[in-house]
Amino acid sequence: MKKVLVIVGPTAVGKTALSIELAQKFHGEIISGDSMQVYRHLDIGTAKVTPEEKADIPHYLIDCRDISENYSAADFQKEGRKYIETITAQGKLPIVVGGTGLYIQSLLYDFHLGCGEDFQKGIAIRQFYEQIAQEKGNQALWEQLRQKDPAAALSIHFNNRKRVIRALEVFDQTGHSILQTKKVPQKLYDFMLIGLETERTLLYERINQRVDLMIDAGLLTEAEWLFKTPEVQAAQGIGYKEFFPYFEGNTSLASAIALVKQQSRLYAKRQLTWFKNRMSPQWWDLVQQAYAKIELEEQVNQWLKVGEGAKHE
Repeated sequence: MKKVLVIVGPTAVGKTALSIELAQKFHGEIISGDSMQVYRHLDIGTAKVTPEEKADIPHYLIDCRDISENYSAADFQKEGRKYIETITAQGKLPIVVGGTGLYIQSLLYDFHLGCGEDFQKGIAIRQFYEQIAQEKGNQALWEQLRQKDPAAALSIHFNNRKRVIRALEVFDQTGHSILQTKKVPQKLYDFMLIGLETERTLLYERINQRVDLMIDAGLLTEAEWLFKTPEVQAAQGIGYKEFFPYFEGNTSLASAIALVKQQSRLYAKRQLTWFKNRMSPQWWDLVQQAYAKIELEEQVNQWLKVGEGAKHE
């Protein structure tokens, strides 16, 4: 099985910096596992790696879609696997980095996302559930999912209308959960799963500080540009949609910024819950224990050596 190094965890915990250091040390190339970094021009609000930070390390699945295009876990699964093949064929180590749990899980296991779906039927199903959400609210919509697909409902927040509708669409079309296949998912790669976290209060402070830095870097201009096309999928990203009421004159800038911070903290909490409940990484706190990076690198080195002897026999 091909080796794949995977770095997961909540926002603002140091995944990008660690991935670049490990890529430099172990001849790696990086595949972004983030659902928003695929969009061109959305750089600040998605915390996209800068050209300087890249340090000449190739990065994939960043800036590969226009904001008018949709992007799904199935798209990521297909393209991510293609890049794993390409990177491995070049004798390099694929390093998958991100916080979008479903994307990364679907990449590493043989999930069959969206199997048997009809495009036109899907549009009708989405419109049906959108109407329910508009008339009865997100909680009522989520209750529909809970009745049909309890496992998916447990993993999706009731206010995440887009994902709730997507899960209902998959279930209605295929008869099975968006999170499950008809057989037990099997690992496709020999992967090492690193999870980054830190003490919750400190994490929330880092998230708040990151939002302030994004504001200073021009996040408002980026959000206002996206506000011109509020109907696109990309406009639902945290760090953007919270500013739309401000642009409409319905709230203050201070309130919008506070909401971005709050939603970012809640998202980080959901990210941690997903990875701890569904993927079981080996957890590291490099924020408070930077010295542990030496031990982490040694463990990566040992993992890479396993199987090397057999490979050269």
